[in-house]
Amino acid sequence: MAASARQNEAYPQEAFVKRFLAIAVIWLGCTVAWMILGGTLNLRTDSHSGSLGSEVNALWGPPGQQAPPLAKYQRIELTEEVTVEQKPEGNSKKIVQHETKVDVPLSLDSSNVHAKLTLEQQRKGLLWFPTYGIDFHADYTFLNDRVGAHDVTVHFPLQTTGTTETGSTRGSQTNSASFDGFTVQDSRGQAVDYQIVAGEAVFLRHFEPGERQQFRIAYRTRGTTSFRYLMAEGTGRVHDLTVQIETNFANVDFPTDTLSPTSRTLTANSFSGTWHFDSLISTSSIGIELPQLLNPGPLATKVTFFAPVSLLFFFFVVAVLGQVRGREIHPMHYFLLSCAFFAFHLLFAYLVDRLSIGVSFAIASGVSVFLVVSYARLFVGWMFAVREIGIAQVLYLVLFSYSFFWDGFTGLAITIGAIATLFFVMQTTGRSDWRLIGQARRAMPAE
Repeated sequence: MAASARQNEAYPQEAFVKRFLAIAVIWLGCTVAWMILGGTLNLRTDSHSGSLGSEVNALWGPPGQQAPPLAKYQRIELTEEVTVEQKPEGNSKKIVQHETKVDVPLSLDSSNVHAKLTLEQQRKGLLWFPTYGIDFHADYTFLNDRVGAHDVTVHFPLQTTGTTETGSTRGSQTNSASFDGFTVQDSRGQAVDYQIVAGEAVFLRHFEPGERQQFRIAYRTRGTTSFRYLMAEGTGRVHDLTVQIETNFANVDFPTDTLSPTSRTLTANSFSGTWHFDSLISTSSIGIELPQLLNPGPLATKVTFFAPVSLLFFFFVVAVLGQVRGREIHPMHYFLLSCAFFAFHLLFAYLVDRLSIGVSFAIASGVSVFLVVSYARLFVGWMFAVREIGIAQVLYLVLFSYSFFWDGFTGLAITIGAIATLFFVMQTTGRSDWRLIGQARRAMPAE
């Protein structure tokens, strides 16, 4: 009798260990499958992101960046060079004069810049790209604060990327941007003839001593991601600058290395910001970043890599509730339930190629929940399948995956879910005698 009792006690313990190991192997196998799927998604996203970005830039132009114009004239300076010639009768000195042309800039006395951005999100593959059209016009006033009258050359750089100035040499301009309706006018509204030279609009004007001349430059173009105005390129000093940027979207962000607007107006669907400086020394720029939509590729990748944690919570809750409710759940049942979980991520990963991210998520969730509940009711009944297993799947698969839509709150949502799960299991099983539960299960007649 004693030996038989020890065998009866050892058998459920041995069976429990084998069942636990089988479930652990199933979980590990699913984890490997999810890692492979997540790696595939990551490869699909990364391998195309560079080429897709180049395609979008080719169609819409690069991130917009506009520098102010530069007005300058050339002054001839004479330099003397002394040379010594050796002759039989003695050395002789010879003075040679060289003419050197030096660029002398005129002061940019005031700038009044206006840019209106119209956002249009473009989707390529598994990524969204924020693109925009821009109407740009600006009034610039130059002052001849030098001695005498001069013939001045005004250089207006077309949108640039990483423009710098060293001495009289301006940096490289991008040639991928296009400009519609580009015009230059004087203060009377008369058109000013210009030429395009090395990515700059160049025109000539004559300045009398102390004379101010105003020019209006206007164009329409397109860009992606952001727009910047390099208010003091090359000098770090601005005088009487006003920049106004208007958008047809409200969620405007400012890059970390830019200045905040001195005033702004927000509505539900628009933003208007004004930067005004009477006198400022700064190497910063003025700029805004366009809102970035949630990208399907990176989101699907994150949800897939998180799936093993979701399945672990699900297995834990279902196993505990199955023990408490006296439901027999075989490892093979766990295997097929985990396959239904995997079906969610597989379907979601390839639906986002064709449908919107919200519709794809809803379809994948509905299919996975239907697979789980319709299968579980065959071995635990409708009540347990819907109430325990179905609700657990909605919590740990659907809602936990949906938490990745809340950028920055995913970790907090998972932590709250884990604590809530622990509380629920502790309250549900706190009065349970696990020894009696095991004996009751062994005593239940086979169905």
